[in-house]
Amino acid sequence: MIRNDSETQCCPKFDPEPWHDKEIKWEEKLFVKDTVRQFMHIPLPGAFGKTVGRIWSKIEDAGASPDTKDFIMLATESSPWKGELYINVIKEIPNAENVKLSGTYITKVFDGPYNAVPKWIKEINQYVNQKGKIVKRYYFYYTTCPKCAKIYGHNYVVAFAEV
Repeated sequence: MIRNDSETQCCPKFDPEPWHDKEIKWEEKLFVKDTVRQFMHIPLPGAFGKTVGRIWSKIEDAGASPDTKDFIMLATESSPWKGELYINVIKEIPNAENVKLSGTYITKVFDGPYNAVPKWIKEINQYVNQKGKIVKRYYFYYTTCPKCAKIYGHNYVVAFAEV
């Protein structure tokens, strides 16, 4: 995958500072999108990894992977049964769902287990409301895999609130 130069040979150590309490504007930022099957908001066993592998193979085959420092993988849900993954790319990928995200996103970095997402949604919603804005949609950037999060001692997740 993209991150073989890290100390874990998997996920690079994440620096939360550039992402915490920021407002990011994207104009047609290119991503490849795929879906993850889930049951009551929880990905089915192996579904997340299989989806990432499937997307990543297409990205590598097309020579469209971003630099490590620019890599972003966003996750969101369209229902309790289906999640969506977005991985940014440097060019469109044949035989894939290419999407361009445009808009303003307020970000906040959290550190903790994935099951804390409902709590994080409340926190970022309050943060956004204090800024006088309303959230349209939430995305989450899971910055490391569970194995690397354990090694690094942090499970950083960046919440993106589209406003």
